[in-house]
Amino acid sequence: MTASKNITKKDLVEEIASRAGLTQVDTKIIVENFLDAISNALIEGKNIEIRGFGRFKLRMRGARTARNPRTGEKVNIDAQIRPVFEASRELNKIFDEKSTDAAFIENIEGENDNG
Repeated sequence: MTASKNITKKDLVEEIASRAGLTQVDTKIIVENFLDAISNALIEGKNIEIRGFGRFKLRMRGARTARNPRTGEKVNIDAQIRPVFEASRELNKIFDEKSTDAAFIENIEGENDNG
């Protein structure tokens, strides 16, 4: 994968194709269909659970009053439905263990400082 901190769909396709011994064209079709299946399930109001990885689900965000940062004017924001990802216990455990890795933490903190 690329040295960038962000992984693109193209990077995923290249990595999966390399691991699976498939062409990038075939892998791209698989990845796009996988992402479409997740999107369509969410659009239909369904949750997606991938054991050992996590869940994609919908969450209702309540109506609220915010402030326009440019003008300071109050703005009413309607309630919204948003897709969210919740990591599995297994994935969270991996990151719990990474929490003691100084190089990993520095990498994450550096990324948060840049954007």
